[in-house]
Amino acid sequence: MEISNKYDQRIMATVSKKIIIKRISEKRGIREAEVRLVVQEFLDGVAEALETGDRCEFRGFGVFEVVNRKAKVGRNPKNPSVSIAIPERKAAKFLAGRSLRTLLENPETEIAPRKKRGSKKKN
Repeated sequence: MEISNKYDQRIMATVSKKIIIKRISEKRGIREAEVRLVVQEFLDGVAEALETGDRCEFRGFGVFEVVNRKAKVGRNPKNPSVSIAIPERKAAKFLAGRSLRTLLENPETEIAPRKKRGSKKKN
């Protein structure tokens, strides 16, 4: 049996905010407390934007936006004959960007580093 990509080789793990903070801290040589503040500010900023109905776009990574879920009728799994009214609600939706989709579809593909802005020499 052929292994199609690196994700088939291991069991998926949950990567928590704490793990991401530790990885960034080690990679960049920044104290975990400082990284934690920045990561939390970022997450708070995304949440605040979504709360006001704005969309958050991160080129290459993806887009977070608020969508309205219509009211619907559901079923109780323990008693399928009983209908349950599920009210209309708002939900966060994530659409993966091109770079993230490419990475997930072809894990061996390396994402090109971003070009630095303003690095061109002026005449």
